[in-house]
Amino acid sequence: MVFHVDPSIHMWFSLAIMVVAVISFAKEKISLELTSIALLTVLLIFGHFFPYLDANGRNQLDAKALLAGFANPSLMAVLALLVMGQGMIQTDALRPVTRLFYTNKKKLAWVAVIAIILFVAVVSAFMNNTPLVILAIPVLQVLSSNMGLSESRIMIPLSFAAILGGMTTLIGSSTNLLVSSAMQDLGYKPLQFFDVTIPGAMLAMVGMVYVVFILPRFLPDRSSIARQIFGSDQKEFIAELDINGESKLLGEECVDGRFPSLPDLNVRLIQRTGHLILPPFEGYQITQGDILIVAATRSTLIDVLSKFPGFLLAGDHMQEVEEKRQAAQEAIERQALAGDDDEGDDTLVPKSHEEQEAAKSRILAEVMVTPASRLTDMSLEQAGFQQQYGVVVLGIQRRARVVRRRLGRVRLEDGDVLLIAGTQAALDNIRNNTDFIVMAGTVRDLPMKKKAPYAGIIFLATIAVAAFDLMPIPVAAITGCVLMLATGCMNLRQATRALDRKIFLLVGAALALGTTLQVTKAAGSIANTMMTMPYADEPLVMVSMLFILVAIMTNLLSNNACAILFTPIAMSMAANANIDPLILASTVVFGANCSFASPIGYQTNLLVMGPGHYRFRDFMNAGIPLVIILWIAFIVMAKFYWGL
Repeated sequence: MVFHVDPSIHMWFSLAIMVVAVISFAKEKISLELTSIALLTVLLIFGHFFPYLDANGRNQLDAKALLAGFANPSLMAVLALLVMGQGMIQTDALRPVTRLFYTNKKKLAWVAVIAIILFVAVVSAFMNNTPLVILAIPVLQVLSSNMGLSESRIMIPLSFAAILGGMTTLIGSSTNLLVSSAMQDLGYKPLQFFDVTIPGAMLAMVGMVYVVFILPRFLPDRSSIARQIFGSDQKEFIAELDINGESKLLGEECVDGRFPSLPDLNVRLIQRTGHLILPPFEGYQITQGDILIVAATRSTLIDVLSKFPGFLLAGDHMQEVEEKRQAAQEAIERQALAGDDDEGDDTLVPKSHEEQEAAKSRILAEVMVTPASRLTDMSLEQAGFQQQYGVVVLGIQRRARVVRRRLGRVRLEDGDVLLIAGTQAALDNIRNNTDFIVMAGTVRDLPMKKKAPYAGIIFLATIAVAAFDLMPIPVAAITGCVLMLATGCMNLRQATRALDRKIFLLVGAALALGTTLQVTKAAGSIANTMMTMPYADEPLVMVSMLFILVAIMTNLLSNNACAILFTPIAMSMAANANIDPLILASTVVFGANCSFASPIGYQTNLLVMGPGHYRFRDFMNAGIPLVIILWIAFIVMAKFYWGL
């Protein structure tokens, strides 16, 4: 059953539902996911019972048209790139790059961040800015984590800088190309490469002052959320390092209170053949059999473990692994003596010590000993911790007290936090054990550093083929995801965990709303209304009204939709008012690039939404002032540069 109503009903309904949706997204009293689902449901029901028919009698608001946004290539590209970013983080492939920018001084860290953002802004003028932002996001993520900076104060400036840089040349943004193409279709001369460069650079420089020096001060600091998600807090754990005959630390001498290969570890004592050596350790060399009791942060211990799997193990477990390795080696020798040359059977060939431990100890987590725990006042050795629970204890955190003894002999107390490594199954068993509480937000996979070269090559290749238009971005990104999975840079669980349902639902619903606004001509009616306002026939007022109108609509529809929708309107205005069409076309270009006030306004906004832990209103709070600043700058520029 359907009802045929006047088309104006569709237009007013579209405008009303748009206002309600924007208010709900901004207030976030209802989650973005629920608002998106509710918006989509209302649009589907309305489109079914009140169809909007085209000349051929086809309903332009049917389910196929409204749900097409969920298969949008840009959305698929964003999701695929999120997965690829997870692969880069999982393999720690960006460590060499971030080391170039590493500094303990926060002011210098900000200089490095600003340098990256400015680089993205400049290069965005000459290539697709989406690959640039994709490349910069994981670098800034690791950089901010290492230096204690808040990601939420970096990611939006990164996206805004890329958009500002993209408005300065013809190829800086797909929006610019669409405006040029639409002009040519209407019989006008298309835009040349540098037609918008001078006025665009003026606007971009004004915007960059706000983005670099003002915006980071007012963005929300969600570093605590980031630390929970990525487990990068600076709590120190007590751990032990057992030095065997193959250790790379043998013979290393302490210099200025630190061992050169372990610069971030604070050595509390060295146990040597039953004797304790206390600091200072100047002049001491590490020898075989030494046990180093150290204090280090979780991130430092993860770094040591990922470089030297099996390095931070309790003595009994180390011995157990060594016995297995020796037994496998003896089996190979017996096989060789027996003259068996069958190379196809590798069942007796042992994996390296590092590979064995990497396979067994992939998940890290922090667990707290509960007050009623049966393990209270027991040592790890007495409890047979590794044998009983199937995990290795890498470190212990105990309030502010210093522990100066072997890890396995430390008696557990209520409230002790253990840093453990083990399989996912072992961790699930511990979750169900009343002796422990798994600390929320501390579970993390170990970096797979051996796969870092593969991840880096795949990532750079994906960016290259997209940047040089050898493949569309969605095709390149999805191919890159598959290659990362195929090469073992991450597993399927890690890949699916990187997908953000909030982005998926928000974009799908917003694109459905954009389709409704376009089909029902609601956007066009807004344009016609604004252009009939008082003094709208004055050239300066005309271009300023057109700019702010396009800037508003680009955050509700999309920049590309605005380029297609408003270019014919702008050319008509230029003809009626006898104004150079280039001025009106440039106005559409600059307005359509002002997609700062909504995460759906531009693809780079979507890319930074997850890494920055942003909400919808964060983009409104950050973007609306920038749109107003650029509007004022545009009016001044139009007055004195174009002479309007």
